[in-house]
Amino acid sequence: MLSRPIPFELLPWALRALNSSKLGNLPETPLTLVAGDASNRRYFRLSVADESYIVAESPPETEKNHEFLAIQAILASAGVRVPRIFAADVERGYLVLEDLGDQTLLPALNGESVDAWYQQAEDILKKMAVVDLDSIAIGSYDQALLREELSRFSEWFVTGLLDYALGEGEREIIARFSAVLLGSALEQPQVLVHRDFHSRNLMIVEGDALALIDFQDAVMGPVTYDIASLFKDCYIRWPQAQVERWVLAYKQQLIEAALIADVSDEQFLRWFDAMALQRHIKVLGTFARLYLRDGKPSYLEDLPMVLGYIQETLDRYAAVEPSFAEFSLWFSENLAPRIAEQAWSKPL
Repeated sequence: MLSRPIPFELLPWALRALNSSKLGNLPETPLTLVAGDASNRRYFRLSVADESYIVAESPPETEKNHEFLAIQAILASAGVRVPRIFAADVERGYLVLEDLGDQTLLPALNGESVDAWYQQAEDILKKMAVVDLDSIAIGSYDQALLREELSRFSEWFVTGLLDYALGEGEREIIARFSAVLLGSALEQPQVLVHRDFHSRNLMIVEGDALALIDFQDAVMGPVTYDIASLFKDCYIRWPQAQVERWVLAYKQQLIEAALIADVSDEQFLRWFDAMALQRHIKVLGTFARLYLRDGKPSYLEDLPMVLGYIQETLDRYAAVEPSFAEFSLWFSENLAPRIAEQAWSKPL
């Protein structure tokens, strides 16, 4: 059941935009809900004259419609396969987009297929990495944005979901831990980053090609951010040794393409792991917020995998990074018992 009615004017607007007057030939329910996502956007499928389109309702008061159009143009110019835009009314938040089908990358991934699919995904990232950031108007993954993301952990996961009251000393532990993550992100080479580059935002089209969706949040940011989203995907997990091979192979491709200066394997892996840790800490807060604020409980099912990533990274670096050891000890003593009581919790 739809959480809100379809705007009465959405269908007539889409038909006018497509230069179609075939109202009499439309089925009784011409707009079929395809999917929503973590935002307030909704997508509907519309078939007109044997052609299928996606009609999006993207409320302008909450969604980045101007950014969606701008980033789509940047990515398309860079040779990235993205949905074509046939019409847009950004003030009302109405879009008519190319229908890319329903097949995301996630269900196609397995031990035999993943290397080939991820190579295609890396090819997309390399096209994004060569975009001249000085020639486009785009935001930056600056300290303010990184801090806002990390603040979701305390507000929505710790206080909101776990109902745990943080003391001043605990906030200082989180602040020292966050400072290390921020420093690592800001010292990295900067490229165009998608910010949610994973298997649910990559669509399989034309049978064996990948297209990228949900790109309106793209900014200039750390070179490891999108590979952290891909290789440490919140919805599927791979062995650590395999992930490290992918990371270092990608690093070498960037160096050979003169997209980054030479950097040691150890440094690049530290960048990658810290970036993935920042993202997963943020995701704990984001998924909790989607449940508590937006009434989307399905995201809670993905929290155990995210928590597993976090613990794995904290354990790996605790001996060399004091703030990680301090945060890990606090987390295990204070939050882990509460997490174990949650209905969605699973053994790590």
